[in-house]
Amino acid sequence: MFLTYGDLAKLFPNVKGIQDHELFFHTVATNSAMPQPKGIFIPFEGNSGEMEEAIENGAIAALWKEGKNIPRYTPNHFPIFFTNDLLKGLKDMMELYTEKINQEKTLLKEVTNFLFIDEMRLKENQSTYDIAVMAEKINAISEKLQQGREGAK
Repeated sequence: MFLTYGDLAKLFPNVKGIQDHELFFHTVATNSAMPQPKGIFIPFEGNSGEMEEAIENGAIAALWKEGKNIPRYTPNHFPIFFTNDLLKGLKDMMELYTEKINQEKTLLKEVTNFLFIDEMRLKENQSTYDIAVMAEKINAISEKLQQGREGAK
């Protein structure tokens, strides 16, 4: 079960680019240097990197800070979801995905992976602690699902 364009469009109704409600996202990444096939890139201030590198590494959409200029090289069809607060947007995205996974009663074959450079650094900042905890939970679920797939083979 993947996050979809439709899921994100409900959370972030202000969108630019192609509107494809059947688009699936395999990764969510906060660093442009990470491989992020079919990913959503979230450029936090600091060392997240540039959208160009994220696109080169597989990003097919971005969560973007409202009012911040979009780089000119961004393809016109590239979906960009706008939010006033990237951190809250990531948290909302993770909560939605956790809820979506918990509603699924069957063994999931595929999941959206949330990629963070360093979850421990997130915990150093009190305002991001809950995101780090959520990331650990989602990663634990992903590992269990992976073990279930390997055991089923």
